[in-house]
Amino acid sequence: MAYQTSIWPIAAVMISLLGAIPILLSGRQPNLREGWTLVIAVGKFLLIASMLPAVLAGGGFVFTLAEVLPGVPIQLRVDAMGMFFALVASFLWIFTSIYSIGYMRSLEEHGQTRYFASFAVAISATIGVAFSANLFTLYLFYEMLSLSTYPLVTHEQNAEARASGRKYLTYILGTSIGFALPAMLLTYSLAGTLDFTSGGILVGKADAATLTLLLILFVFGFAKAGIMPFHGWLPAAMVAPTPVSSFLHGVAVVKVGVFSILRVVFHIFGPDLLGEFHLGTALTVLASITIIVASLVALTQDNLKRRLAYSTIGQLSYMVLGAGMLTAAGMTGGMLHIAMHAFGKITLFLCAGAIYVASHKKYISQMDGLGRKMPVTYTAFLLGSLSIIGMPPLGGFISKWNLVIGAVDGGSLLLLLVLLVSSLLNAAYFLPIVYRGFFAASPEGAEAEGIKEAPLLCVIPLSVTALGSLALFFFPDTFLQLVRLTLFP
Repeated sequence: MAYQTSIWPIAAVMISLLGAIPILLSGRQPNLREGWTLVIAVGKFLLIASMLPAVLAGGGFVFTLAEVLPGVPIQLRVDAMGMFFALVASFLWIFTSIYSIGYMRSLEEHGQTRYFASFAVAISATIGVAFSANLFTLYLFYEMLSLSTYPLVTHEQNAEARASGRKYLTYILGTSIGFALPAMLLTYSLAGTLDFTSGGILVGKADAATLTLLLILFVFGFAKAGIMPFHGWLPAAMVAPTPVSSFLHGVAVVKVGVFSILRVVFHIFGPDLLGEFHLGTALTVLASITIIVASLVALTQDNLKRRLAYSTIGQLSYMVLGAGMLTAAGMTGGMLHIAMHAFGKITLFLCAGAIYVASHKKYISQMDGLGRKMPVTYTAFLLGSLSIIGMPPLGGFISKWNLVIGAVDGGSLLLLLVLLVSSLLNAAYFLPIVYRGFFAASPEGAEAEGIKEAPLLCVIPLSVTALGSLALFFFPDTFLQLVRLTLFP
């Protein structure tokens, strides 16, 4: 693959980082502040999308900032895998920004300037991870994302938020420093490089025991992926405002964790090396346990955001499961699920926030009959749910279909059973919410509450993302091309 030196990769990262400055300076002028937020969001997406044709043609872009160690530069590279993730994250940030304006204004939230500025820094770190050319650069942006999202998690500034923030940093920073950093240093000592390379950089560099240790350190070190037992930060972080939960814990933070693991699997180890030492089995075992346990816990949650949080923990492991299958269809399904889950889950979180804005209800048991008062929101919730369950004609069907084919191709009836049982559990914890909303009788006196749809700035984004899940079923070609270029260059 031919890469040309260009400023576009660094520009794609920096546009929102520098954009945090005018956002902060216009804090006393909300319209101007939010205008900056939208201009930066749209500009970031368009800049990233402008590089797509070159990537689809088999090319890419590279920018080197500095070389800190021999053979270890801080370097950005736009390749197919990075473009895949960057397109999803930057596109959905536009609608999260629009939604944030409606949500934060409707609830008259405090600290809105800090909120929008922190969001801008966080999306810069996310795109930095997507476009990292090596493990060292990825690690720097990974940590930047952890620190920049802390003010968002603790936004409410109460005792619960501060406790959740401490738990968040303990899990995220503790694992990255305790596990991922030593794994990166060991990788460098073995391979003499940290560059992401097709086929991996560890072939012939270590024995089975060392490679097994490395893989486990990386999987648990990137705890943003929510692999059990290092998942506790995610439900705790639901104390944050819903737009934070929707984007950072449905798209950016959690997907950065999975993306980092997939980078290691595809471009540090390489599928062939993992297959040679049967290390894919370790990935599938960890992922399968997380999928089933998280789905069972989700069934028990009455708080809507916590149910969505445990659903996310399980869904993230579908992506790791696909990578661990080491079959073409399985790896394709795992990577595709990054996009399909992002559109579906952000829709569900946005719906949860719209329900709270309109009714101030957080518990599923209190939401009987709300669907009749908020039909657009609940229809969007249904579409997002069906996508994550894996039902056609929603995008989630395509990724889950590939995962099923991957399990069959690999001859693993156990993984096939995990996929089928977990999809039934997905339906069991999502569909009753929709049923209760549309068909259950409203509590006595609820008809007089005057509940109606949330403001348009909340309803429009969730409608767009729900329709996006529908569109991805019919038009998945761009993402499929990027996946093929990643796995079969």
